Amino acid sequence: MQKRLLPALVLMLLAGCRSSQTYSPSTAGTSIPASSRIPVQYPETRKSDHVDDYFGTPVPDPYRWLEDPDSPETKAWVTAENKTSFGYLEQIPFRDKIRDRLTTIWNYERFGVPQEEGGQLYFSKNDGLQNQAVLYTQQDGQEGQPDVLLDPNKFSADGTTALAGTFFSNEHRYMAYATSGGGSDWQKYKVMDLKTRQPLTDELNWVKVSGAAWYKDGFFYSRYDAPKAGQNSLAGKNEYHKVYYHKLGDAQTKDRLVYEDQKMALGFRTVGTTEDERFLVLYLTDGKADGNRLSVRDLTDPKQADSFTPLVSSYEHNNSVVGNIGGQLLVLTNYKAPRYRVVLIDPKKPQETNWKEVLPQTEQKLEGVDQVGGYLVASYLKDASSLIKVYTEKGEFKHDVALPAIGTAAGFGGKRTAKTVYYAFTSFTYPTTIYKYDIASNTSTVFRAPKVDVKPEDYVTSQVFYASKDGTKIPMFITHKKGVKLNGQNPTYLYAYGGFNVSLTPSFSVARMLWLENGGILAIPNLRGGGEYGEGWHKAGMTPNKQNVFDDFIAAADYLKVQGYTNTERLAIAGGSNGGLLVGATMTQRPDLCGVAFPAVGVMDMLRYQKFTIGWNWAPEYGTSDSYAQFQNLYKFSPLHNLKPAAYPATMITTADHDDRVVPAHSFKFAATLQAANTGPRPQLIRVDVNAGHGAGKSTKLQIQEWADIWSFAYQNMGLNPYKK
Repeated sequence: MQKRLLPALVLMLLAGCRSSQTYSPSTAGTSIPASSRIPVQYPETRKSDHVDDYFGTPVPDPYRWLEDPDSPETKAWVTAENKTSFGYLEQIPFRDKIRDRLTTIWNYERFGVPQEEGGQLYFSKNDGLQNQAVLYTQQDGQEGQPDVLLDPNKFSADGTTALAGTFFSNEHRYMAYATSGGGSDWQKYKVMDLKTRQPLTDELNWVKVSGAAWYKDGFFYSRYDAPKAGQNSLAGKNEYHKVYYHKLGDAQTKDRLVYEDQKMALGFRTVGTTEDERFLVLYLTDGKADGNRLSVRDLTDPKQADSFTPLVSSYEHNNSVVGNIGGQLLVLTNYKAPRYRVVLIDPKKPQETNWKEVLPQTEQKLEGVDQVGGYLVASYLKDASSLIKVYTEKGEFKHDVALPAIGTAAGFGGKRTAKTVYYAFTSFTYPTTIYKYDIASNTSTVFRAPKVDVKPEDYVTSQVFYASKDGTKIPMFITHKKGVKLNGQNPTYLYAYGGFNVSLTPSFSVARMLWLENGGILAIPNLRGGGEYGEGWHKAGMTPNKQNVFDDFIAAADYLKVQGYTNTERLAIAGGSNGGLLVGATMTQRPDLCGVAFPAVGVMDMLRYQKFTIGWNWAPEYGTSDSYAQFQNLYKFSPLHNLKPAAYPATMITTADHDDRVVPAHSFKFAATLQAANTGPRPQLIRVDVNAGHGAGKSTKLQIQEWADIWSFAYQNMGLNPYKK
């Protein structure tokens, strides 16, 4: 089954006309020495008298004008804020050393999980400092020199156009591939002839939340209509998602419409085909509930040429087709199984009474299943770490896959005729290593192992369980150098997400190794709202229970301080996207919790998020201000609307001008409001990347620069110099 892309993604204002504040190197309210204080003068930011009415509650929005990314005033504001932020960062004396060290340890070969197609392996590799990974091909089973098939570094002069996906035709002749410019979620699809290695003339635009599901001499895909004249493609609301079929050689204007719903503006319509091209599977979401409908068309049945057979008609649960066994479909679902199970459904008799359970729900959350080599390879989570089990297609257990350590395993995809598959294994101090796995003999061998200029054996990872505000036990991974002293003085980086059923499992980050090798502590809690323990864990952090997520995060910080890992001044909290909301809400509820905060590409305006691009898709997670009860809940924790005069932690907000998932207006408005509200001595900066987006496909150069600034800012505001012995 060609894997589908699951849609996922997530004020009291001060009066006055303008705000312009200067902060001097005072040490009031902090134990950080005066020598660590760098003066900051923020640009003037105009305030308007705009007020919205929500069910009789007036809500000022004086920085509404910052929502227009194309206005000269917004562009001038971004330029001025960047000048202030980079001017501050340039004064940090050890910033260049941090960037140099990051560049050194970043410079190692990194491999993606290979995909076998027609006796050829296709895999990505970054030589070290290339802005984008290169797609290579190599004959399976041979150790010869791989050939470059596609080099995304040649897509753009500055390396900011990424390869966003590859999709191989089932006869191995063609490859559709997606590109994304400047980090945008908008994608362009092209096609390569794998025999000649030459591109075809095909080019598809305005593709978003899609894949390429091959069928005969073309493929199915999803897209939106081109933006209307004057509509901003990076901020405008995305509506009326449609499914098309593209025949190779045709212009996009000739593509055949396969599915649309003219009565439903919101929601995604995505498709996949089974490996044998017998079934076309249609996934529908409505932007309201958290799950999806599931329908299927038998492409071998002329009677179903224009219709789909519903398999699951409710939007309340998550369902995806793993593959098929003849005329029956293997479906991964959390219907009546919050930790997921696999059932076999006959499209001719799709009623629930006819379902056959193949893999029942277990105590562990079933993250995913691959139908490969005549087996089912099931990936489970046990306390946020991977367990891999192999079953027959009838659900008979064969064996566990032995993994090298506690960590995360991903991959295992392949054809039903495959004898071997590939997977990646990683952990916090275990660099991502690629393994070749023989399914029948249950043996793994290293295919590619990186050589990194770090010493993983010098570090240790433990998992603790701490009590949240309501007594719920929350797991947290803690990584640090062996022999660390719990004296309450260690610089600590606390990172979390807590939403959208996303599981934070152990993974290697070369950027974080710089923090660890300088004596820092990395702490990653698995907050409610995530998917580590199934749908019950997820719902415990969804609306109206979102406050549980913030309480879990605050409790993690308190635990680290009570246990002697760190103290307030040397604690940094961080998160991106929904995790940016987490940091924003936490620092507004507890400004005294930490010394440093890094809200990245965060959802900060919880009253208006649904009005931009695909923000409406987050409504099941958050609720929207269109409902009175949900407005009341959102207004309580919306970061933008809960900033008030207080001494806030040193904060560096990060966003990007091409972020069309969480539009940068969230960060712009939050930054302007925070700078006006802060009464303490710590800096409140916003760092805006140019030609970058929400994070995916960001060039190596931009990543190194951003991480150098993050660590420099953290050390500076903790009163530490990592290179001063």
